Amino acid sequence: MRNAVVVDSGPLIALFDRDDAYHKRVVAFIEAHPRLRLITSWAVLNETAALLGSRVGKQAELDFLIWAERGGVVLAPQDAATLVQIRMLVEKYRDLPFDFADASVAVLAEQSGVTQVLTVDRDFEIYKDGRGKRLKNVLPLAVVRAR
Repeated sequence: MRNAVVVDSGPLIALFDRDDAYHKRVVAFIEAHPRLRLITSWAVLNETAALLGSRVGKQAELDFLIWAERGGVVLAPQDAATLVQIRMLVEKYRDLPFDFADASVAVLAEQSGVTQVLTVDRDFEIYKDGRGKRLKNVLPLAVVRAR
């Protein structure tokens, strides 16, 4: 996919939580790349909605869902066979803070051919997709701190 990036939950949460440490940075990045298509997985959509609802409030969760519904993010289909790939990556990185949503991002990158990710997780520097390709974080690493 041309002009696309796979997005993790951290930047999506930051986009809808003005008090998030990464809010201004993510907003500035999105504004600087208006034609960039954000692609994500159901796992990330679920994690983002749940964390916004519990940390920020139900209105932030609803605002995010409406934004997603209107095309703010492309929700990529992932079928049951994808679960095997996700589980294998979670096993591979079991000693790192790599969860189901993170693995769904890596698998989605592999499936879509998009190796660029938008994340605030520094750990993505070391993760690879199922084919062994490194995932490149498009947020400047100099400004991303471990959470």
